[in-house]
Amino acid sequence: MSVNVLFAARDAMWPIYEPTLKAAFAKAGIDADLRQDFAPEDVDYIIYAPSGAIRDLSPYVNCKAVLGLWAGVESIITNPTLTQPYARMVDTGLTEGMTEWVVGQVLRHHLELDLDICRTDAKWVAHIPPLARDRRIGVLGLGELGRSAAKALAQLNFQVSGWSRRAKEIDGITSHHGDAGLRDTLATSDILVLLLPMTSATENLLDADRIALMPKGAVVINPGRGPLIDDAALLAALDQDHLGHATLDVFRVEPLPEDHPFWAHPKVTVTPHIASETRPSTASEVIAENIRRGEAGEPLLHLVDKKQGY
Repeated sequence: MSVNVLFAARDAMWPIYEPTLKAAFAKAGIDADLRQDFAPEDVDYIIYAPSGAIRDLSPYVNCKAVLGLWAGVESIITNPTLTQPYARMVDTGLTEGMTEWVVGQVLRHHLELDLDICRTDAKWVAHIPPLARDRRIGVLGLGELGRSAAKALAQLNFQVSGWSRRAKEIDGITSHHGDAGLRDTLATSDILVLLLPMTSATENLLDADRIALMPKGAVVINPGRGPLIDDAALLAALDQDHLGHATLDVFRVEPLPEDHPFWAHPKVTVTPHIASETRPSTASEVIAENIRRGEAGEPLLHLVDKKQGY
């Protein structure tokens, strides 16, 4: 039986994804008609990115599931026309890329590489960092991305603690949850990595009061979502030397406006939302597996709880 699959993302993504999706469908034994245009009532599955043209999902009355190409869901999950099940993208390539970026940035700050890379004088000044076993790393968010990053850091012998809204057990990671657990994680994080989803409960989670709980000189690394941090509180903590540095990959407005104070601040590193990206080859395999599951009557992978927002 053939299924009709609508590719609803930016036109520029079509020539990249069309061959990888068709290859993944063939590998999974799926007879799929993949197009950028169907009569809405004929669509069985939608491959979706919020950057595409479709905003109103209500005409797709026979659609069995909307399969996201993005890990983040905040721009779609509040869409009132989304009545179909929505599966977010959990892509092994994206996870690997995020883990590599996080580990690289943590090592950069742990080894104090900026002291030499950004040197503007000829002074011979030795700076010996502590060993990883003596550096405390906190990871806020222990989903697929946070869990992978935390485990990789623990394998490098860092002291890693993590926080999530619900209790989790991960080998080698000291896991916390709830309000008390958040305070404990913040208080023991020399370097803090934010990998939480964006929800009403996580917006401005890192505010002035919570930043004050962190050790003096701590570093914040945010490849998660821009609104997780209160920008004004972060800048104030940097200016007052409570925080040592912030490396930020995501922002409330993107691209980050040219006049934003983050650009010129000596204690802020801006990277242009490059921490990780969905990889077409591995993402296509996730999409194909979910369509196979849908047709076989099996539970879909990575379904979003619309009430929880992730």
